[in-house]
Amino acid sequence: MNLKVACLQIDIVFGNPEANIETVKKEIEKIAAAEKPDVIVLPELWTTGYDLTRLDEIADLDGTKTIALVSSLAKTHEVSIVAGSVAKKTESGVTNTMYIFNRQGELIHEYSKLHLFKLMDEHLYLNGGTEKGLFQLDGLQSAGVICYDIRFPEWIRVHTTQGAEILYVVAEWPLPRLHHWKSMLISRAIENQCFVVACNRSGSDPKNEFAGHSMIIDPWGEILAEAGTEQTSITAVLQMEKAHEIRKQIPIFKDRLPHFYS
Repeated sequence: MNLKVACLQIDIVFGNPEANIETVKKEIEKIAAAEKPDVIVLPELWTTGYDLTRLDEIADLDGTKTIALVSSLAKTHEVSIVAGSVAKKTESGVTNTMYIFNRQGELIHEYSKLHLFKLMDEHLYLNGGTEKGLFQLDGLQSAGVICYDIRFPEWIRVHTTQGAEILYVVAEWPLPRLHHWKSMLISRAIENQCFVVACNRSGSDPKNEFAGHSMIIDPWGEILAEAGTEQTSITAVLQMEKAHEIRKQIPIFKDRLPHFYS
């Protein structure tokens, strides 16, 4: 089976959900028509950016607006959407939450960022998630994680030992740590023998310049597509049989000795 995936590396307007929604609507329509991907991926916190101090005002209450919007886009364009993440406001606080929709527009999973990044004050304004990012999309076992999560290979391995063959990463990764971004994404692909589809944002906000360089990587760690720093999109075809062949050739999951690891 082959799966065509696309990452929308957009510049996010700081604290302006209306402007960002219009950008996403336009960019999804454009890439759906031009490339006809099976899956479209958005970046982290694409509605608000890192305007954390105003989340009480601008976060999406129970994710209602985001769910309605992305469900409609997925159904209209007949494409699955890994909808990056948004600030979701609930009675207990705000989470950084990823939504996944199939091509019928059905919400099939949500995942809230487990590891909060204190360097950008996330712990002061957000609640961490408690659930895994596992889901099935187009019949393929997949997983979604958010930005800082990739620094915790044990968290990624939790998902790949449960069958995930594609790792979707959404991020607002800063430019000064671009080398870490690229190196860790390639490492996560190689050590888990999985495809990595990583969508970062472009542009800047009042405190940060972001790295862009969204990447699609195969299970050998080969880069299938990579963006620069500007607003753009990338696409690639994932040949799923390749992951199966690699896992047979070097059977790391069979050769694991987890009783030694704790």
